Amino acid sequence: MGVSQPVLREAPSEAAQTPSRVNDFAIVVATANGTGSQTSNLTLLRALFKMGIPVNGKNIFPSNIQGLPTWYHIRVSKDGYVARRETSEVLVAFNEVTVRDDMKELPSGSVCIYNADWRSMPQRDDVFMYGIPVSEFLREVGARGKFRDRFTNMIYVGALAQLLDIELQAIEEALNYHFGGRQKLVEPNMQIIKMAFDWTAANIEKQDPFRVAAMDATDGLFLITGNEAAALGAVFGGFGLAAWYPITPSTSLVDALSDYAATLRRDEDGNATYTIVQAEDELAAIGMVLGAGWAGVRAMTATSGPGVSLMAEFAGLAYFAEIPSVIWDIQRVGPSTGLPTRTSQGDVTFAYNLGHGDTKNVLLFPADPRECFQFGNSAFDLAEQLQTLILVLSDLDLGMNNWMTEPFDYPEQPLQRGKVLSAEEVKEKGFARYKDIDGDGIAYRTLPGNENPLSAYFARGTGHNEHAVYSERPEDWVQNMARLNRKFETARSLVPAPVIDEVEDADIGIIAFGSTRPAIEEARDRLAEQGISTNFLRLRALPINEEVRHFVERHNCVYVIEMNRDGQMHRILQLEMPDIATKLVSLAELDGFPLTARWIVDSLISKEKERQV
Repeated sequence: MGVSQPVLREAPSEAAQTPSRVNDFAIVVATANGTGSQTSNLTLLRALFKMGIPVNGKNIFPSNIQGLPTWYHIRVSKDGYVARRETSEVLVAFNEVTVRDDMKELPSGSVCIYNADWRSMPQRDDVFMYGIPVSEFLREVGARGKFRDRFTNMIYVGALAQLLDIELQAIEEALNYHFGGRQKLVEPNMQIIKMAFDWTAANIEKQDPFRVAAMDATDGLFLITGNEAAALGAVFGGFGLAAWYPITPSTSLVDALSDYAATLRRDEDGNATYTIVQAEDELAAIGMVLGAGWAGVRAMTATSGPGVSLMAEFAGLAYFAEIPSVIWDIQRVGPSTGLPTRTSQGDVTFAYNLGHGDTKNVLLFPADPRECFQFGNSAFDLAEQLQTLILVLSDLDLGMNNWMTEPFDYPEQPLQRGKVLSAEEVKEKGFARYKDIDGDGIAYRTLPGNENPLSAYFARGTGHNEHAVYSERPEDWVQNMARLNRKFETARSLVPAPVIDEVEDADIGIIAFGSTRPAIEEARDRLAEQGISTNFLRLRALPINEEVRHFVERHNCVYVIEMNRDGQMHRILQLEMPDIATKLVSLAELDGFPLTARWIVDSLISKEKERQV
């Protein structure tokens, strides 16, 4: 081909002595939003995964539609770590707007693959610099219009493949997956990838230590986003209605729900056995969910913090009228519009008491796609068993990024509908909608269509007695609210129990929840290497149970790690266990990015030094 040779930069002087770094580094690709780089980046991620190498990809993108900088981070770890790294050793600099800042972030001895068409590039003598003549490739293949950006991104895929030893067969398999086997799309992309691969092999002398080698560490695993897993779980959990209004980062959950249900939820005649409605706003969406839940349909919505805010009044109705319903809150950075495309755990306090007056909600905290699938199913069971609103708090990092996971278990347990009376049971036992017969705070309910006329009741959001009759009598109000509180206490034994990992002779405990788990697991390994042993309790739900109290009691100090400014879970746990609250120490951080093991290690060691003074 007619592509010219590059001007090679002088490599760092210590290059010859640098040992190989195999399957243990991070890649960051810097491009512009809206240029189609997602296809290229996912191709790289999936190709590495197909080579059996543990990987994780994190998309750091702006909240505009097109034009602003975007970064994609790929963690390559032979040890299976998937948390975000604070630094990346391989930079693909294909955005001239950010290249200077991107270069500053590189540690010494790193690699920069850049567009050699640019008139100027930052100079760093301690970084391996590889220039790729992008425009000449594009002229060679005749790329025009929207295809220029897309083919530009495939050029760096080819260059990286050659420089890092990524197998071309794995890249082609990844493209086939992405394009559904459509060769009209696969072939032209593979053509330019191979061109860039061959040109790089012929013209660039690799001097850096970074490369990959095939492993077998991903056998039996697959890649999926948390939102996709949650949607699949909801399908298997028997959802009948999903009403929603689009909001980042929850939209892809309902998109996936629509795709899965179209295939999996049809009757023998091919008719859909579900309804998905895009409402005019979040208020309408949650109103539809409550209407369907009251009628006996398993109903849900998906939103983020601002949407949850708009749903607060209906949430209070769901709590007080005791209507089974599910909200998936894919958390992002707030308050207000905040950082719509960055991750957070900042809705915990708000969601826990969402509503008005004395309201207590059950929260679930999935930590990985497997639990997203599980809670996509079991949230409906809990909602119907407890006859209440269930909020599942995921976040953008878990929801929108691709994670490795084992296959999901097919739900073997039948749907748990809770205390629903048939017409015959109403005849035998009688019926009072809000009467606590069993002492667990959970009353019996009936569903519309019950043929016994005594099964009817008025589902009101105003004060009522145990027969659902309107009442403002103080004793009725106090009795009803006390029963609701008993029901919340019952929830402690029904929600998913915490997961505890303990080692011998550790007097330091860690409590965390959700997507911070990978960073904490890696941090615990690093701390252990420094002689600091820790135990880890991962919350999967609120309210807590006695296991949490016992865990705190067993330790001299327990660090509560979370992604928000104020240490919201830390405060909730202190309120739940006031007598041992001083054992709890907050480690909270929110900068819009997923937590890193380095931050956890440094923060915990710093706090430990303070504690020893």
